[in-house]
Amino acid sequence: QHSLFSVFSKFGPLYSVRVHRNAAVAGPGYYAIVKFYSAGDASRAQRACNGQRLFQKSPLKVCVCTKQKGFQQQVLALNSNKCQELANHYFGFNGWSSRIIALQNVSGFDGGNEELGETLQKRSVKYLCAVEVTLPNHGVRTRGVALGEADIENSEDPLEFVTATRRVQKLAVGKALSSAFQKILLVVLENGKVAVEYDSTQEELTDSLTEEELKGLVQVSELSLEQFDLEEEEEVLSDLSFDDELPSREMPSN
Repeated sequence: QHSLFSVFSKFGPLYSVRVHRNAAVAGPGYYAIVKFYSAGDASRAQRACNGQRLFQKSPLKVCVCTKQKGFQQQVLALNSNKCQELANHYFGFNGWSSRIIALQNVSGFDGGNEELGETLQKRSVKYLCAVEVTLPNHGVRTRGVALGEADIENSEDPLEFVTATRRVQKLAVGKALSSAFQKILLVVLENGKVAVEYDSTQEELTDSLTEEELKGLVQVSELSLEQFDLEEEEEVLSDLSFDDELPSREMPSN
């Protein structure tokens, strides 16, 4: 897996590299699925590596996968770690910045616990977060707002409550950061230069508000939580440290 990553990462940033054993009917050996962020990078890698002895004695067969099961009707957003990884690669470590505008505890504002008759032994913790991403060299500034949520089985346990609270805060920040990056379009040219455009089709009400107005919106006493996606994104939350989370130029890596 390390050898494959070393070879193919020369053609562009990789989303993932997975190595699997061949099926029993195919005989001994392995096959790998290498995912690029860019289709152009994948095509160049395929043309250059197909039929070559990359790191083994026998030639390697490399083809582009055209079958995408289950994704035809669904557009999946990159999680915050992957967004940061791409930002580092194309803009450089100092080429972008992010900061938390607001992070507010909104637990209980939807009245869900009372309606379900839940006891205090089990309750939900929710945090609403607003994050701003800035690309100073391209004059682009975007915002993202997201909700993080987790259930606490025993709310009387201080350790469980603190752990769940910090985890929800990190989740909300990560999802808000991902939401902000979804409004950025990267145009990568053949010569390696990168152009950036703001995707106005993804624009939300929060993008037109001043920072003071946005903070006031996040800190309201009542709001509808149904508009937010409560599903957790698949990322290693432990890689995000809330104590030094995304201030002006902080990158745990995307």
